Amino acid sequence: MSTDKKLWTTLVLVVSGTFLVLGFFGGEIYRQAPPIPARVVTESGTILMSADEILDGQQVWQSTGGQQLGSIWGHGAYQAPDWSADWLHRESLALLDVWSQAEYGVDYELASPDEQGALESRLQRELRTNTFDEDTGDLVVSDQRALAMATTAEHFHALFGGHPSLDGLREDYALHDGAVTDPERLERLTDFFFWTSWACVTERPGKSYTYTNNWPHEPLVGNAPTAANILWSVLSIMLLLGATAALVWYHEARRKDEGPLTIPRRDPLARLQVTPSMRAVAKYAAVVVALFVVQVLLGALTAHYTVEGDAFFGISLSGILPYAVTRTWHVQTAIFWIATAFLAAGLFLAPWIGGREPRYQKLGVNVLFGALLLVVGGSLVGEWLSIQQKLGLDAGFWFGHQGYEYVELGRAWQIALFGGLILWLVLMLRGLWPALSRRDSEHGTIALFTAAVVAIGTLYGAGLFYGARSHLSVAEFWRWWVVHLWVEGFFEVFATGTLAFLFTRLGLVHARNAKRAFLASTTIFLLGGIPGTFHHLYFSGTPVSVTAIGAMFSALEVVPLVLIGWEALETLRMEHKAVWMDRYRWPIRFFVGVAFWNLVGAGLFGFLINPPVALYFMQGLNTTPVHAHTALFGVYGLLSLGLILMILRKLGSDRPWREGALQYSFWAMNGGLALMVVLSLLPIGLAQTWASVEHGLWYARSADFLQLPALETLRWLRIVGDSVFLSGVAALAWFTLGLKTGWSYEGEPAPALTSRAQEA
Repeated sequence: MSTDKKLWTTLVLVVSGTFLVLGFFGGEIYRQAPPIPARVVTESGTILMSADEILDGQQVWQSTGGQQLGSIWGHGAYQAPDWSADWLHRESLALLDVWSQAEYGVDYELASPDEQGALESRLQRELRTNTFDEDTGDLVVSDQRALAMATTAEHFHALFGGHPSLDGLREDYALHDGAVTDPERLERLTDFFFWTSWACVTERPGKSYTYTNNWPHEPLVGNAPTAANILWSVLSIMLLLGATAALVWYHEARRKDEGPLTIPRRDPLARLQVTPSMRAVAKYAAVVVALFVVQVLLGALTAHYTVEGDAFFGISLSGILPYAVTRTWHVQTAIFWIATAFLAAGLFLAPWIGGREPRYQKLGVNVLFGALLLVVGGSLVGEWLSIQQKLGLDAGFWFGHQGYEYVELGRAWQIALFGGLILWLVLMLRGLWPALSRRDSEHGTIALFTAAVVAIGTLYGAGLFYGARSHLSVAEFWRWWVVHLWVEGFFEVFATGTLAFLFTRLGLVHARNAKRAFLASTTIFLLGGIPGTFHHLYFSGTPVSVTAIGAMFSALEVVPLVLIGWEALETLRMEHKAVWMDRYRWPIRFFVGVAFWNLVGAGLFGFLINPPVALYFMQGLNTTPVHAHTALFGVYGLLSLGLILMILRKLGSDRPWREGALQYSFWAMNGGLALMVVLSLLPIGLAQTWASVEHGLWYARSADFLQLPALETLRWLRIVGDSVFLSGVAALAWFTLGLKTGWSYEGEPAPALTSRAQEA
């Protein structure tokens, strides 16, 4: 069997096998998810809540912004508490007070150490014992616990309902006044919070650990890392080291087989004929830059809310743009502009790869552009209306806010976006089809690139497999299909294929070597990436088997990133081997930046929170946005901007660029991102980790800890990195605008080029 056939066979086996693993253990998530009791009743027979009321509460939580306002089971925003952990701690203290008053006549804090020890032992027995009856569907709680639950609920009623006594705490949480004003909705919201907390502390039948695998860390109730948590962490690290060594050996062996490369003397892209549909992609580039500017401004405002919870340098904005809105829009516009850049790159490449312009392709590109604008505008308005409690619960889910991070847009807008992706898929296949029919040296690369296109067009549909009232564990499973598989997985494959094709056409790599490298890297990445989806679900009400699969396979995701830096350096050296390479110097620099942040952001910072025992203490802390910012912008953001610059280089004038603004933009954005992490996010995350280990997650996320002077100073220091980054974004916007006005070009346009520049 030839080398190419072996690589293709291996890839097919890996993809089919890993999806089988993902599907089988996804079924286990359905089967072993924490039960939602038909009724929660007291020992004396009082009905406290029903399953429908708990699910109503889930919808109320979604309507407030859901994971963009605090977090549940560690997933969501980092400013307000994790509501499941916060409820658990407050309910525990309230129950201890009930018992202490009854037995010793004083609150728990005033009892003697021996008395406190006896009460804490009783607390663990009370809360960890599973009293759910599978036959009746009833969850029975003691009358004393019902009193503690009522006391805890009163706190959250006052907090979300806007009671003046908690104005200061709301400011610390960046929670806008009157987030939930309807008394019925407040009742249902606390029902939901209780259930998520109950799953955190209640042991699975016949097990010594809880439905969330003992997460969060809470010494008061005996929540500590399980043996499986530690074991699979150790094994994942061993696998990472062994697989990395094997890949380095393979890489060196492969390099010996590569022949010498001759760089073309003339620019290979000079002969490229720009088709009408390719030229129509220019408007996508403009929208990418505009959305990028909006996104970073929203990010700056969101970050500032962590120090002034309801204002921006004294100007009160939370009534109009509360934290939940700005963070929602910040995340959504990031997804929109990065996805738009990838769609634009595909539409630009398709006729080039195929060698011809399909009929009505330009019309399709323009229709898709209008649809994307409709989805972006409609979804952002709907999210604002939902958070402002202007929509009913069902209408809010469909047209407002779904409540889940990265898929916040209402279901109707989500369906419309999926329809747009299907249209994009059709346009791509029409353009690529002639190339797929040819059997030349690029066929294998194009075939795998096409497979990635199909995956991008279809996998987003996984986000439609849950509803507003789906079990939280099930919704999380499908949500991570979108976030991990769609964005982190097949977008990565698409990007690898795009660069392989570009570098092949530029003559920077042999077509055969590009194809084999593309096949090998995709196989290795997907081997870890597909089942590695489970590393997001260690503590989301999933069985231990999910932890084992997630830990072992996700460790393999880091392995190919080790070699990316070497490949980037090789690419960087190429730019001096031909004069014409200067035309593409800065797009290539952006691609090199991608390689750096892939290793540091996705690799180093990703693995920091990847092993189960690390994530046990770090989930929901600022170590997560360290990884999120450096991976999402550092990898996908820089890659998107590099692709857009390549498109603009070809669509614009042939004159040299004035590169001063672009050079400053590149270094300012990368430097600002590094400063943001080093001066603020990482130190805060590590300090929170210490607090989580010492006292529990509730404390690491509490206002008492985060409002300490040292932590507040660290949050203020973020303004340094943010300001540098923002200046880089402004320089990029200035440069891009200058491509239209002419100030970003050197010299005067030649007469023959004037009409082309204006048309672009």
